[in-house]
Amino acid sequence: MAKPLMFLPLVVVAGFVGASWWAMGRQDPNAMPTALAGKPAPAVSLEPLGAGEPFTDADLRDGKIKLVNYWASWCAPCRVEHPNLRKLSDDGVEIFGVNWKDTPEKALGFLAEMGDPFTKLGADPKNKMGIDWGVAGVPETFVVDGEGNIITRIAGPLTDAVIEAQVEPLLAGEGE
Repeated sequence: MAKPLMFLPLVVVAGFVGASWWAMGRQDPNAMPTALAGKPAPAVSLEPLGAGEPFTDADLRDGKIKLVNYWASWCAPCRVEHPNLRKLSDDGVEIFGVNWKDTPEKALGFLAEMGDPFTKLGADPKNKMGIDWGVAGVPETFVVDGEGNIITRIAGPLTDAVIEAQVEPLLAGEGE
């Protein structure tokens, strides 16, 4: 007769396989919900980056929908999304940049090379603001309404498909 503990590894493996199978079948496996949706954006606490002043809490409450984009010079997906940020900026979308866990020299070099799509920009080198906002990695973008409330969070690069499906509908509803 087999001992009951003999089957424990099989049960653990079967549970892992089942959970993995379930996770792969989710609607959007890359979706990372935020507990901040519908709530006021946490306080803005940034260091200056470059010549301009960083954005402030008041900038988030100016009556217009905007994007707050966390990025870094060392981030390959940030490089991929950057042309889309420039296009959104060219189309009149306000984008506030948060340079995350980076050095000023590398961040400014990145912008000199790739272009600067940001309406206002600041640095969060020690992830103080990022922790409050729930940033898990870069790039991450938050859509913020005109009253300073977070509408949604987009983890990962803003690709054409993501912009079309998630960002443009929110921007189109700005006047509602």
